[in-house]
Amino acid sequence: MLTDPAGISFGAFAGDRCAQNFQRISTTMAAFENVETEETLTCLRMTFYHPNQEEKQVFRDLSFSQCQRVRADDVIKFGRDSNVCHFNLKDGRVSRIQFALQFFRLLNSSEFGFEIKNLSKKVNLTVNNVELSYLNKVDLPENSIVCFGDYEILMEKQCGQSENYFEIRFELASASLLMDRDLSFHQPVPESAISSPTEMDENEWEKSHKGQAG
Repeated sequence: MLTDPAGISFGAFAGDRCAQNFQRISTTMAAFENVETEETLTCLRMTFYHPNQEEKQVFRDLSFSQCQRVRADDVIKFGRDSNVCHFNLKDGRVSRIQFALQFFRLLNSSEFGFEIKNLSKKVNLTVNNVELSYLNKVDLPENSIVCFGDYEILMEKQCGQSENYFEIRFELASASLLMDRDLSFHQPVPESAISSPTEMDENEWEKSHKGQAG
């Protein structure tokens, strides 16, 4: 083994440098592997509108335009009671707990979704064309408008891969979401378009059946 006049071993010095380089390369490779294997998170983007937001600031407790990470097994509640709800709406007409969102995996699928449950006993909640009473729930479509009272919430899902977490992001709309979009699915079905024996007058039902018998 060679040494310099100061008695330093060149072999030991070279070995130390090799070990340092190897450690640096290993750390870099591990960082790249983490980037490649990191799973994307499913994101639910919620855009809120209320006609009196500027005056009443009903959304003042919500953090807008930033993603918030949530555990996959958490049930997210919205409402007036800050002791129970994760996200609060500052409005006396809102129920203590208005509604809840839950993350889930679709059956026999790698895709994830959200379900919404109405937890208000006094106000029904509408998801597109579906009206939910107390404790009714429904799976959210990829894009949907949720309404209750004067509130309008556009919910848009962006699919991800992680089964441990999801993200939620709030945006604020300055104009009505129903007026701003072509939401023909949100319009109620006219009664004249619905026909069933249970909705017919008894005399009309008898006449129709006599005509069929004749």
